[in-house]
Order: sequence, then structure tokens, then C-alpha cells
Amino acid sequence: MTSASQEPTDKRQATRIARFCRAEDGATAVEFAMIAAPFFFLLFAMIEIAAVFFTGTVLENAVLEAARKIRTGEAQTGGMSQAGFRQEVCDLISVVADCDNLEIDVQVFEDFDNVDQSSPVAADGSLNTGDFGWDPGDAGDIVLVRVFYRWSLMTPNFGGALSNMENNQRLITAATVFRNEPFDD
Repeated sequence: MTSASQEPTDKRQATRIARFCRAEDGATAVEFAMIAAPFFFLLFAMIEIAAVFFTGTVLENAVLEAARKIRTGEAQTGGMSQAGFRQEVCDLISVVADCDNLEIDVQVFEDFDNVDQSSPVAADGSLNTGDFGWDPGDAGDIVLVRVFYRWSLMTPNFGGALSNMENNQRLITAATVFRNEPFDD
């Protein structure tokens, strides 16, 4: 090959390289690929946070509705058990939650100053249900009703920010405290 015949090949290669450097056809795809993972992670994290807060709101409403039966004495005079109360709450949250992850605690206290609303989550992240009980009280008693729901987080590596239990779970709590109405009159 002579240098004269090699010259057009060099020019063609230089032209191709220059054209390749100026081309912007795949720039959008490359830019999207660079931001897709963080974007979808944040999107799913926002959806998960919204789901946790929505479930918490539904649980709070269910506790207020079900606890009304204790406050008015309907639970005591009707012989409602802890399983019956649990079923009342389950019926109200069945749209968003699985009742297998539900824990109930109903206790009576002497006065409002002594009501203990400490967290049942142990230092190792497990749920300590040893002190949970079922005592709806009598007329005029001060009653604390707490319901706990273990929500399994779906977003990977997001557990540290949102989980408060072991196994990447969030404990959603709803509670109400009240004085029972004088239903025995």
C-alpha cells in the first residue's frame, strides 16, 4: 500500500471519529441509566413510607372504634374476650393489614399519671409481649388500649431509616386511654 492510498482511509477514520464524538443519539439513554437506580429507590421508598403512614392511620381509627365498646361497657356486659376484641380490630383493618401480625394490650390503671405507654420493643429489636394483658375494667376505670402491628418493610437497604424492629420490620402502634363510662347504673 502506498501512502497515497492510505490517506483516504485515514481521512475516513478521522471523519467517523469526529462524527461519533458529535453524535448525541444515545445521550438520553445513558443519562437515564445513570439516574434510574437512585430514582426508583427513592420512588419505592416514598411509596413505602406512605403505606406505613396509611396503615398507621387505619389502625388508629380501628382502635378508636373497637375501644368504644370497652369505654361504653358493651365489651364487659357482653362477655367480650381478647380474641373477640382482636377480631373487632381485624375486621376494621383487613383492607390494609394481615391480622397475623397484630398484638393487643388492654390494661387498667389507677390514674392518668400512672399510665405506662413505654415501647414493648426490646433492645435486640424483638417484640416483648410478656406484659400484655386483657383487662377492660369496670365502670369508671381508666383503661389503656394499645394495638401493635408488625409491618414488614419491602424496600431493601431502607430498613435502617424506617425499621424499629428486627428482620427489617416497623412496629406500628395505635393507643387510646380513657375512663370507662358508668355503664353499670
